Amino acid sequence: MSDNLPKFSKSLFTQQQEEKSMWDSLPPEILLDIFIRLPIKSIITCTSVCKTWKSLIQNPSFISDHLRHSTTKYDHPLLLFRLCSKKVVLGIGGPVWFKDEKEFYALHWDNQNFNEYNRFDDFPFHAQCRRGIFRVVGTCNGLVCLVDDFGCYSHNFILWNPCLRKFVQLPKPNIKFRKHLTYIPSFGFGFDTKTNDYKVVRIMTFRDRDNLGVGESPLKVEVGVEIYSLATGEWKTLTAVPPTGTEFYGHPHASINGALHWVAFRRTKDDKFLEFVSVLNLEDEVFREIALPKLGINGNRLPTFISAYGNSLALFQKVSMDPLSIWLMEEYGNASSWTKIVTFVDQGPRRNKPQVKGFRKSGEAILLMTNGKLVSRGLETQEIKHLGMAGSYNTFVDSYVESLVLLDKANHAVTY
Repeated sequence: MSDNLPKFSKSLFTQQQEEKSMWDSLPPEILLDIFIRLPIKSIITCTSVCKTWKSLIQNPSFISDHLRHSTTKYDHPLLLFRLCSKKVVLGIGGPVWFKDEKEFYALHWDNQNFNEYNRFDDFPFHAQCRRGIFRVVGTCNGLVCLVDDFGCYSHNFILWNPCLRKFVQLPKPNIKFRKHLTYIPSFGFGFDTKTNDYKVVRIMTFRDRDNLGVGESPLKVEVGVEIYSLATGEWKTLTAVPPTGTEFYGHPHASINGALHWVAFRRTKDDKFLEFVSVLNLEDEVFREIALPKLGINGNRLPTFISAYGNSLALFQKVSMDPLSIWLMEEYGNASSWTKIVTFVDQGPRRNKPQVKGFRKSGEAILLMTNGKLVSRGLETQEIKHLGMAGSYNTFVDSYVESLVLLDKANHAVTY
């Protein structure tokens, strides 16, 4: 029997050589067509086979082709959830955290069953966070933009691709906190299709500390805007900022059609408030404005939040003890197309109202209920579907697509 072993080993070796030769003989375009159809994990494994395969897969052109393929290959898209291990509650002074608080991320199919697709329990950045959890600025093409600014001034930004376990930590921004002013930070994250570049926007609204009484106009309002480019790896400060007197509410923002959107306001001459959507085009990096529907009462500001709804905008309006209303811009950019779609009538006291966390592809709103349960609710039918998940104050929900973005970036792999 031992006489057959060398023959068997030789035969196996010859077979492996023939298989390798067969793969090496395939034209690059055939290899790429095969790679693009593989799951993310299999594609990553292929980068370790040989230098040729690694070079083909890490080519920026293939990364872009894979992204386009990923956005169309599934009948049902994915939703990314940022959840917390313990319930983070609202206290008198704001959110209350636990010292051992942990955040984790999960992908779910956005279909009827809402099955879990993937889960990222081992979030790698807890040690870098001052308050235990990061704020999610937004997601775009498989990247998650994080900032460590809950309850503190911070310049710690991270771009993270959880499917690749890779990240880029951004350098410190240029605009510093000014001690004699209070500030409201606003952030945005999106994709510039013209330059194929990912950009993080940081807006700092500064107000004088010495004149912040109720009903008083601040002596001075300053706005500083800077943009980080993943392509250059640097921040730059914009000189073309919004008009004087513009103030930004802060979070959240909406990223659609190559532009970022925030709710902002200015005081009028008669000391009332003019609210509008401030829009930053990521291609030319110029601000413009879109009017809001008339939401205010006697010129007073109202708690108003904005979100992406497909390729247009949604607005959430909370007024005192009144129910939550949702407005949709039926034609993007056309202020006259704002339409109040729904008012959720079955709500409790003001501080216990459900929160809108996002939208499904079907158009249903994802709500965080007062009991901590996550549900989806039809805007027209108001039918409620329980998602079988629990959330908290800091729950984040957004559409997600798997991608290879950051695969060509060296020395940023996270060790899990």
